Amino acid sequence: FDSLPPARYKETMNTILVWMQQSETKLSMPQVAVAEYEIMEQRLREYKALQSSLQEQQKGLNYLSTTVEDLSRKAPAEVSQSYRSEVEVVLGRWKKLSAQLAEQCQKLEERMTKLQRFQNDTKTLKKWMAEVDVFLKEEWPALGDSEALEKQLEQC
Repeated sequence: FDSLPPARYKETMNTILVWMQQSETKLSMPQVAVAEYEIMEQRLREYKALQSSLQEQQKGLNYLSTTVEDLSRKAPAEVSQSYRSEVEVVLGRWKKLSAQLAEQCQKLEERMTKLQRFQNDTKTLKKWMAEVDVFLKEEWPALGDSEALEKQLEQC
């Protein structure tokens, strides 16, 4: 019985595997082009919530690693190696998931910044175009009014 992990080990392993599967599924959803800032904010909140959840699950992962280390001191080599391999696979998936999540957050934040800048530039351009439209619809000065013509030339 010394070579078997406690029941909590299997429960923790199952919890982490289910959580990782759900998280991997969320992250593997195809990314679509989004031009609405509010939708991007919502996705970022979801990613940040996933990162918080990842940190909460870290305790369970630490428990698994510690338990396997303790087990490897007591159990026969083949049993110990089997549990080590199992935890190494989980740790590999964990690192990949963590990196993917951080990358997705970073990309989304960069895109949000670009979209915000684009929206601001578009607003400025529209304002300028409205001012130009007003200017173009103004009445042209009489041909003999050189002062008014110079002023209008400057505005152009």
